[in-house]
Amino acid sequence: MDLGLTGKRALVLSAGSGLGRAIALALAREGATVCVANRSAAPVEETVAMIRAAGGQAHAFHWDLAEEAQWRAGVQAVLDRVGGIDILVNNTGGPAPGPADGQAPEVWRRAFEAMVLSVFGITDLLLPGMRERGWGRIITSTSSGVITPIPNLGLSNSLRAALHGWSKTLARDVAAQGITVNVVVPGRIATARTAFLDGAKAHREGRDAASVEAEAAAAIPMGRYGRPEEYGDAVAFLASERAAYITGTTLRVDGGLIPSV
Repeated sequence: MDLGLTGKRALVLSAGSGLGRAIALALAREGATVCVANRSAAPVEETVAMIRAAGGQAHAFHWDLAEEAQWRAGVQAVLDRVGGIDILVNNTGGPAPGPADGQAPEVWRRAFEAMVLSVFGITDLLLPGMRERGWGRIITSTSSGVITPIPNLGLSNSLRAALHGWSKTLARDVAAQGITVNVVVPGRIATARTAFLDGAKAHREGRDAASVEAEAAAAIPMGRYGRPEEYGDAVAFLASERAAYITGTTLRVDGGLIPSV
């Protein structure tokens, strides 16, 4: 199936590893020119090298999503380099594990700026170009904790929920302009972040990480963690011409893990 992404320009946030890197690779395989952004330079340069080695086109950008001045300047650098963005993938790193109570206001503020405010602001900077061209894809990656809260991930469960309400509202506002807005929710995908969380749980419970992973996999109907490329392919489809009539929805890429309807 031709996804119709040849010649499209994409920006993928937090694409130095894990889900962001998998998304960037998937979009590049389908012919998009991919701008990859990340707080640390070395990982995002590695993502670009992987894309170019496979014959794709990519550019690296470095900024901290918690610093408004950085991401504003970064988005302008992206526009100067490629002329516009057709596909925006809002992917942000996760905050440290911890309970929902007892967090200092500054912790909440910093996480909100990095995970939520930056997404709103970067989208606002890129929407005028999408409106002018009459075509755009805005895809936001969140967490299964928004649907079924994950223990000890109070910051993530709480703040990512705001992205769902925002996405649903924005989808209605821009649908008639040829722009779709969707959310993708990962279940347990085999990334460094998931391994870190498994390790943190093992430490809290005095167990080994392998037993935590085995227990988590057993709770997934498919009996395994997802592969990053499976997640990336799902995002690439939502970004495609083939998904033009899908907007305002949440796609779960979870192997059946989330128990609710």
